[in-house]
Amino acid sequence: MEFCTVEKADHVLTVTLDRPERLNALHPPASAELGAVFDDYAADDDLWVAVVTGAGRAFCAGNDLRYVAEGNKPFRTSGGFGGLTSRFDLTKPLVAAVNGFALGGGLEVALACDLIIASEDAVLGLPEPTVGTGAIGGGLQRLPRMIGSKRALGMILTGRHITAREGYELGFVNAVVPHDQLMEETGKWVAQIVRCAPLAVRASKDVVYRSLDIPSLSDAMANRYQSVWEMLHSEDFAEGAKAFSEKRPPVWKGR
Repeated sequence: MEFCTVEKADHVLTVTLDRPERLNALHPPASAELGAVFDDYAADDDLWVAVVTGAGRAFCAGNDLRYVAEGNKPFRTSGGFGGLTSRFDLTKPLVAAVNGFALGGGLEVALACDLIIASEDAVLGLPEPTVGTGAIGGGLQRLPRMIGSKRALGMILTGRHITAREGYELGFVNAVVPHDQLMEETGKWVAQIVRCAPLAVRASKDVVYRSLDIPSLSDAMANRYQSVWEMLHSEDFAEGAKAFSEKRPPVWKGR
């Protein structure tokens, strides 16, 4: 890896954006590399949860404008910005451990994750209008869906930076902890996910997101979800009931 580091342990993939000299701002080559990383995550049956964080004092400062100013031409990459913002078929969970600046595309990467755990030092925002563009990597769509249009537009139209605590109060950050406790707290959330049956976790995530596109509650509940079918016909489904009746911890196989 040239622009990130990757660690795999105990069913968990940890991806660390690694361009600290540019506050982990991403250019197309970095996004392409990350796209391949998340392709591998999706395909690896032994990986159940992924954590995304940043090296140094930033999570991700967004698009590498210096790269653009140097005359380099952008190109499309698998999964969108950071390999994540246009990836809609990944049912495995993603956790953002936001350690510092998460601005523009950096916040969009975090919003593309399912959970956001943030350091008290984190600074969040979609400042694209201040440099003549907009948060077109999903920020304009994801943030209003998460916190409502008025609160989202309060951030989007002003381009202002907010603290992690305000992000928590707005409802798109799951937890805020002292900076030196960020990875420990993230690990606690991840451990709780890994304790659950992986196919059940994936089906749950899949149904939540797909249901958001179905206005009627009755239609959403009546819809057929392939991920639910796979969960109900899995070895883990039988193991869960068996372990419960035998009063022992379940042994998940992810199949």
